[in-house]
Amino acid sequence: CCSFELYIHQKKNFEKNLSVSTKKSWASFMTNSPTVIVMIGLPARGKTYMSKKLTRYLNWIGVPTKVFNLGVYRREAVRAYKSYDFFRHDNKEAMKIRRQCALVALQDVKIYLNEEGGQIAVFDATNTTRERRDLIIKFVQENAYKVFFVESVCDDPDVIAANILEVKVSSPDYPETHKRHRLKYLLMNVGRRFLVNHVQDYIQSKIVYYLMNIHVHSHSIYLCRHGESEHNIQGRIGGDSELSPRGRQFASALHEFIEEHKLSNLKVWTSQLRRTIQTAEELGVPYEQWKILNEIDAGVCEEMTYEMILNTFPEEFALRDQDKYHYRYPGGESYQDLVQRLEPVIMELERQGNVLVVCHQAVMRCLLAYFLDKSADDLPYLKCPLHTVMKLTPVAYGCKVEMFYLNVEAVNTHRDRFVMIWNFNFLTACRCLCCLLVFSENPLIKAAFLGSIQLKLY
Repeated sequence: CCSFELYIHQKKNFEKNLSVSTKKSWASFMTNSPTVIVMIGLPARGKTYMSKKLTRYLNWIGVPTKVFNLGVYRREAVRAYKSYDFFRHDNKEAMKIRRQCALVALQDVKIYLNEEGGQIAVFDATNTTRERRDLIIKFVQENAYKVFFVESVCDDPDVIAANILEVKVSSPDYPETHKRHRLKYLLMNVGRRFLVNHVQDYIQSKIVYYLMNIHVHSHSIYLCRHGESEHNIQGRIGGDSELSPRGRQFASALHEFIEEHKLSNLKVWTSQLRRTIQTAEELGVPYEQWKILNEIDAGVCEEMTYEMILNTFPEEFALRDQDKYHYRYPGGESYQDLVQRLEPVIMELERQGNVLVVCHQAVMRCLLAYFLDKSADDLPYLKCPLHTVMKLTPVAYGCKVEMFYLNVEAVNTHRDRFVMIWNFNFLTACRCLCCLLVFSENPLIKAAFLGSIQLKLY
């Protein structure tokens, strides 16, 4: 038997050898130098709304991006100063504080881009003065960054009023002021148009394209998986099976759901696989088939159960549990590939009205991750149960989520994140690594000792 001290040494080396190297998305190589996106515009023109949506999109496609909202820095610096007099241009003390806050925020931008692996920083502030813009230009030139100005100008009083009521009325900048006074104060500044300037590279052209597709009109996106399929019952992944009897019941229940919620002018999208088409056919409304909404391609593992994959391809099974987002099935796709495939769907969803997307588990996870701002690490483990409708309503600074279970039973196809827990007390008692060989016939354990899986030891 080897000593307990030797076990601890080997345990540390084992964990080190099993650590997963950081992987980057193809999109993370779009920028050849860090970029600072500078928002410009008067209050209530949607700058923060655009900043947050843009940041969420860029992170979703794999470009590390972070918002630096100057209002957060200002409120932190002057917690006791709550009057709107703070924003008057003749308030010299306030102007000095605001400049200092901008300098602190820009230093945080520098840390993020130089030390934390960031590639794009969004500087969210009014930035309406020439002095402020000169300050920013000097900063980016000193640090060899690219700068990209995005100006939002709006002359539609209805849009501005709606934005004020939804966002500014609850702003911590005006806590003691009556709503009517706030509205009057902010409506004094009405802009005219929306501009995007100085496009320099590919990623900036993507940003322009994205900004051209988003809108602020009120709308909701409904996501659901197809009804339970025969392959779901059998535990098989992929394939093109038909609905089970309970799956057809869900399709009928979905039709009733649409009627009860009076979803007029609703667009319905499906994949080109039979189980989504059969679900949509019960709705009695026109629907569009999108091939890019097809389920993730499992390659050589198509139509296999997880047990079959474990026995036939034990190392592949372990590799996928180690890094589910980047893992690509042999001859198939990874979640990272799927995100890239679904990007056109996101663009369409952003500019549409109410849409119902009848899709698949992996596809729904990718779409949810975009709207809910989930990381690549969390994306493959988002819960998307069968026979449940998720209603997503974009709001000022995020997305409101409502879930509707349609009372039709179905199998559970969710697999939790894999964590192997060793009985540390047992190992301490025997002080011998040889006891682990008892498990050596298990292909998953065998793959783990070959360094194919990251174990969490407790």
